[in-house]
Amino acid sequence: MSADAAKLFAAAIAIAVGGIAPALAIGLLAAKGMEAIGRNPEAAGKIQVPMLLAMAFAEAIAIYALVVALIIKFV
Repeated sequence: MSADAAKLFAAAIAIAVGGIAPALAIGLLAAKGMEAIGRNPEAAGKIQVPMLLAMAFAEAIAIYALVVALIIKFV
């Protein structure tokens, strides 16, 4: 395996592993948030804002994984 192929493989693994956890976290956050709103519709405003904020933080982790993958590929 050449060095270029190893870089591409490492970048693919980095983005794959780095994308799985945030995807699961966002799905779990959305499911639990909708469940909480379904149980207590009056508290939707208090639930929705922290839920969206947590989703943004989880998405930031996926963006960090993308940056690492790009660094691996191009450096």
